[in-house]
Amino acid sequence: HGHVELHPLLVRIIDTPQFQRLRNIKQLGGAYYVYPGASHNRFEHSIGVAYLAGEFAQALRTRQPELDITDRDVLCVKIAGLCHDLGHGPFSHLFDGMFIPKARPGENWRHEQASVEIFDHLVNDNNLRPVMEEHQLVLPQDLNFIKEMIGGSLGPNEAQGEEVLINLWPYEGRGQDKSFLYEIVANKRNGIDVDKFDYFARDCHHLGIRNNFDHQRFFLFARVCEAGGLKQICSRDKEVHNLYDMFHARSCLYRKAYQHPVNKIIEHMIADAFLKADKHIQIEGSEGNMYNLSTAIDDMEAYTKLTGQQIPLSGEHPELEEARRILQRIIDRNFYKYLGRPDTGNERPTEWKEELAQVVPEENAQDDEFEPEDFEIVVTTVDYGNRENDPIGNVNFYNKYAPDRAIPISREQVSRLLPQNFSEHIIRVYLKNEDRNLAAAKRHFVQWCETHPFQVLEVTFRSTLLNIVHVLCEALKLEVLLVIDFIKL
Repeated sequence: HGHVELHPLLVRIIDTPQFQRLRNIKQLGGAYYVYPGASHNRFEHSIGVAYLAGEFAQALRTRQPELDITDRDVLCVKIAGLCHDLGHGPFSHLFDGMFIPKARPGENWRHEQASVEIFDHLVNDNNLRPVMEEHQLVLPQDLNFIKEMIGGSLGPNEAQGEEVLINLWPYEGRGQDKSFLYEIVANKRNGIDVDKFDYFARDCHHLGIRNNFDHQRFFLFARVCEAGGLKQICSRDKEVHNLYDMFHARSCLYRKAYQHPVNKIIEHMIADAFLKADKHIQIEGSEGNMYNLSTAIDDMEAYTKLTGQQIPLSGEHPELEEARRILQRIIDRNFYKYLGRPDTGNERPTEWKEELAQVVPEENAQDDEFEPEDFEIVVTTVDYGNRENDPIGNVNFYNKYAPDRAIPISREQVSRLLPQNFSEHIIRVYLKNEDRNLAAAKRHFVQWCETHPFQVLEVTFRSTLLNIVHVLCEALKLEVLLVIDFIKL
């Protein structure tokens, strides 16, 4: 973003231990092990979001003075952008998306919830309330407003319809006349917010991927219009193609980087290492209470000490040996071994690990006995930001003849070339235990696919003869539906 000017209150927040912790939280989790440029952290992303949040609020304020956007509103929006990711754990989404669900099944915990709790802890621990009042913030109203924006505005699905949202306005920070402010930092209605604008630009810059979306142009054509009784941020009708490009850029980043197969298996390995080390790591929290990796989310003083560097690769502590062994495999590039990819349609893994382990081997095959824990099933989801739905379905527009009236645009009005499907699930199967026979595991995988029936889209093989067969099929333009590594010489 070039040179940015930060409000003195933002600087005071940045100069706290709770915020400085973000310097040690990787923005893209395990992607650094795939893309050497992906070394950036949540620290710089948060500053970028604060800057863009202020730019967007000022743009709306200049274009539509009747919205009565005040200096307090702009400052609160900036603080929400700055603090929206305070709650990320080690390796970002790896912690709340992989580790916590395995370590504490049934725990409905999200990093947004932790961001709100850490923000409270940050304000109290650093005595920032008087400083906020010095800068003309009204407490507790503005504190509530900031936390509501960090948590994300309620979408129609969460509020059981817009009519319910209007009649039972759930927020205390601002009234319905400023409902559009809740869409700047974390927009649950359609996903178009400055958080995405920053990480699109930042991640593409560090990964060497071209970013075709220009957020400055979006700011130029954004207006607030009334729709369904609420004031919503709308875009110019001619910008609909650019918004499709934005969501397409998001899916490309997910496919090429965030859900890269090597990145995902490394993240699963890190999560496994955390699980092995969980009960052996002790972190001191408030009042001297001790917590481990998975329970630190219950105490913000303990949680702010988590940075992903809690597992030493050397030294004593023999109880951490299993965790160290997994992390050493990552350093040695000895990842879990890829077995193949079944085409399962919309079916999702439930007890597949148990089924893989229980496959009856072929007659005369000298197969190992497998345990469910020997396998890892990685589910990758790539979409346009609205699951299987059209991402523009919840976006309202305006045209130059009626700039204050919100209108929807149907996909038929946009183009006949739009995708029919906006979501895809890719499932890959790996062998975790390096002491098991890889060829036997592949046979288990292929036989397991045949019992479902799943079409096998990919099966790894190393046999020279099989390589020759594969190359020959490609040369003859024959589709390889199934390759089984059972050739016996």
